[in-house]
Amino acid sequence: MKKEYTLTVYTEDQMVVLHKIIVILSRRKITLESLNISTCEMDKMYLFTLVLNETFEVVRNVALQIEKVIEVFQCYYSTNEEIVWKQIALFKVKTSSVIHPENTDLLFRKYNARYITIEKDYTIFEVTGQEEEINNLIVALKQYELIEFIKSARIALTMNSGSFQLTD
Repeated sequence: MKKEYTLTVYTEDQMVVLHKIIVILSRRKITLESLNISTCEMDKMYLFTLVLNETFEVVRNVALQIEKVIEVFQCYYSTNEEIVWKQIALFKVKTSSVIHPENTDLLFRKYNARYITIEKDYTIFEVTGQEEEINNLIVALKQYELIEFIKSARIALTMNSGSFQLTD
C-alpha cells in the first residue's frame, strides 16, 4: 500500500546528487512530491529532504540505490509518524478584505498567521504548519480576495535522539 515517506539524504555535492536522484526516480516513474535542499549541522554538507508517496518496498529500494551514489554519505527514510515536519506559506490578500479584524481575526489566530507587510493594496502574511492546514487556509482565504500564495517544500527532523555522523 502506498504511503507518504520522507527521505533524508546527507551529501557534500548538491548538484551532481540532485541529478542522480532525479534519474533514479524517473527510471522508476516515481513522482517527487516535495524537495528541499539545505545546509545542515555539519560544515560543507547538505541535507536533501524528499517526499515520496510509494510503498515501503519501493522507498527502501530507492534509499538503498541513492546510498550507492558515491557523493551520498547516508540516506534515511521515515514515515510521517517518525518525523517532525513543517512547511511555510506566504499569502497575499487584498488589504481591504482583511483590514477589519472581525473579518479575519479568528481565522488568523486559528492558523497562527503572522503579518509580514501591510500595504495600501495588499497584505502579506506567513503561516507555518502541516500541508493539510495550509491547504485548508487557502480554501478559507478565497473569500478574502486571495491574490497569490506560495508554499515551501517540507522540512523535517527525525524524532530519534541520534544524528548522522561522519566516520573517518
